[in-house]
Amino acid sequence: MNAITGLEALAQGAILSPFTRVARLLEGIAPGNDKVIEMTAGDPKEAMPGFVIDKMAEARHLLATYPKIRGSDDLRGAIAAWIGRRYGLAGKIDPAREIHPLNGSREGLFFAALPAVGRKRVEGRPVMLIPNPFYQSYLGAAYATNCEPYFLSATAATGHLPDLDALERQTEVLGRTVAFYLCSPANPQGAVAGADYIRRALELARRYDFMLFFDECYSEIYGGEPPTGGLEVAAATPEGYRNLVVFNSLSKRSNLPGLRSGFAAGDGDFLETFAEIRNLTAPQMAGIVQHASAAVWAEEQHVAVIRRAYRTKFDICDELLTGRYGYRRPAGGFFLWLDMGQFGGGVEAAVTLWKRCGVKVVPGVFLAQPDPDGGNPGDDRVRVALVHDPATIREALQRIVSVLC
Repeated sequence: MNAITGLEALAQGAILSPFTRVARLLEGIAPGNDKVIEMTAGDPKEAMPGFVIDKMAEARHLLATYPKIRGSDDLRGAIAAWIGRRYGLAGKIDPAREIHPLNGSREGLFFAALPAVGRKRVEGRPVMLIPNPFYQSYLGAAYATNCEPYFLSATAATGHLPDLDALERQTEVLGRTVAFYLCSPANPQGAVAGADYIRRALELARRYDFMLFFDECYSEIYGGEPPTGGLEVAAATPEGYRNLVVFNSLSKRSNLPGLRSGFAAGDGDFLETFAEIRNLTAPQMAGIVQHASAAVWAEEQHVAVIRRAYRTKFDICDELLTGRYGYRRPAGGFFLWLDMGQFGGGVEAAVTLWKRCGVKVVPGVFLAQPDPDGGNPGDDRVRVALVHDPATIREALQRIVSVLC
């Protein structure tokens, strides 16, 4: 019997999330500590802005009407104003045409694959370029549109971002490419793409007429200079935002993962098509969520507080992990991407940590796929999410060091 396709596997529920795979890996194994510390999901636990619930209540009358798929003028205006402040683009993005609200960035990253495939005819099977390791919705989007996922390994040797020199030599692949998913700060490595890197990726997208989907979900969690944004690079080019859509959300920026509020911004022609597809297939953002979200995008003080909290957590990492597991303080995001090669690899290390000290992490192999050369950049790694309070993080890292020494 022939092997099933990626589309068939997705439709049959055979593509498992990393968290399902972790649960199955550890099933039946007792944790080595009564106080389990869960460090798998990127589920922020800092305080959310205190006014969110009041803003939702203020707009409760909106529950009596269907919200618009393109969101309210107030929300799109608030997002445009935030983009203007954050990236120096005040007045340079059209909130009516170049911004589209989403129920969290994951939904948008998935649905955007449909118009990406529809806008470009290729000879043979269309390709989606995916950084490796990757956020799982990228792969789901590739399979759902029957595209060939082409994995671009992002390792220490490539600065933890895809190697654009190597990609540029793949002219046959680029000719079939309909979209390139790129994440900065990268999940899970925390690497940040500079302006020159983004500009080059965008030049490739325009040369071969595919979409650059720039996932900026972690853009506001950083330790030094604010990461460069895709829109600020594109705005300085004659073509403006053509071939580019960025995705962001309030989940990490504002500790509101349960609000399910994000946006796509960029290429207006693409977003027009995207909006019509979502109008047929996707849920609208609730009106009370839109109202609250507009207020959250307009307020920055809570974001600075959150950033300081993560800096404190990374100070603890510097103290306990420097010189171990290939640790480096990432430029952005809130994950550790630790090398467990000397302890049997990521899967074995994850089992050991659970069994001996009750700390749960994600094996890197669950976040990556074999690349075209057959290697998997996640084999030796584990991902550790720094979402707990500093005391809990200190305890978890002390346990890890005591076991893997």
